[in-house]
Amino acid sequence: MTATRGPNPRPGILDIAPYVPGTSALPGAGTVVKLSSNETPLGPSPRAVEAYLAQAPHLSRYPDGSARPLREALAKLYGLDAARIVAGAGSDELLNLLAAAYLGPGDEAIYTEHGFLVYRIAIMARGATPIAAPETDLTADVDAILARVTDATRLVFIANPNNPTGTYLPFDEVKRLHAGLPDHVILVLDAAYAEYVRANDYEAGIELVATTQNTVMTRTFSKIYGLAALRLGWAYCPAPIANALNRIRGPFNVTGPSIAAGVAALADQPHMERAVEHNTLWRGRMAEALEGLGLRVTPSAANFLLVHFPEGKSARDADKFLHARRIILRRVEEYGFPDALRMTIGTEDENNVVLTALSEFMDGAQ
Repeated sequence: MTATRGPNPRPGILDIAPYVPGTSALPGAGTVVKLSSNETPLGPSPRAVEAYLAQAPHLSRYPDGSARPLREALAKLYGLDAARIVAGAGSDELLNLLAAAYLGPGDEAIYTEHGFLVYRIAIMARGATPIAAPETDLTADVDAILARVTDATRLVFIANPNNPTGTYLPFDEVKRLHAGLPDHVILVLDAAYAEYVRANDYEAGIELVATTQNTVMTRTFSKIYGLAALRLGWAYCPAPIANALNRIRGPFNVTGPSIAAGVAALADQPHMERAVEHNTLWRGRMAEALEGLGLRVTPSAANFLLVHFPEGKSARDADKFLHARRIILRRVEEYGFPDALRMTIGTEDENNVVLTALSEFMDGAQ
């Protein structure tokens, strides 16, 4: 018999390193302290859960094709034009839609060297060339980004704050970056962790989107609002970009229960503020305590800390040690940090469990 050859994906697809999420479970019985995915320890608003469950009798019905109730709730909360909001199945989908709409073979897109891995995947999936700009002090460097802009550049992705470093770019620097870009280049501000930032020099991107024709801000309900399982995000765009994204997104890309839960979550701002207050308190406490153990912590504006291990105390060994105690943090070798772990800020009990375990590890316990 003649051997047959199956179909192959187009050139470049198999060159993409697939995204590998952090460990989420451990073998064996017993409670696991999971601080690997930047989830809020307070969970979702009870009102969001109630709204989600109330949709159960209506699962045979298609959702609103434009997620209108969610877009209108967002517009009311932030004072935006609902027509310029595009909802997505997580901000990941929106990042991929932007790449699909504006990138192709021969194009380039820029991200920073320790930026979110989804950017590179989205760029390469469209046959475009990813360009990594070096950072300074683990923070996006405006001049380094601008130096890499060419006639082929179409998108610049900035996670602000960045994952996994937690560092952020002040708004004056974001404006300087935008001012240096050609009009045909879209600046994508990924503000997944915006709600956690309490710095006077930070702005998530609404002002630039409102006043320019080539800025997009993406946001998510997965972090502060605790709806990660529902895959819910949104983008605020100039009208022509919103029009382009709406032409290529799935007609029912956001589920009815997700829309309902998102609207209810937005209505419960006190729950969100409690999550911010908890994070601000424990982010500071944990950074100080970890430094006291002899670890170096990158200053973070988000809901996690990048913890660097000294020579002789590898992150790989620390990860193994923590797993033996049923604690999961995030390995970050693929981001260029072989000697670091990323730790989500958890509950008070979870944070203290991690501190105790890391203290034992640093003291040489087996």
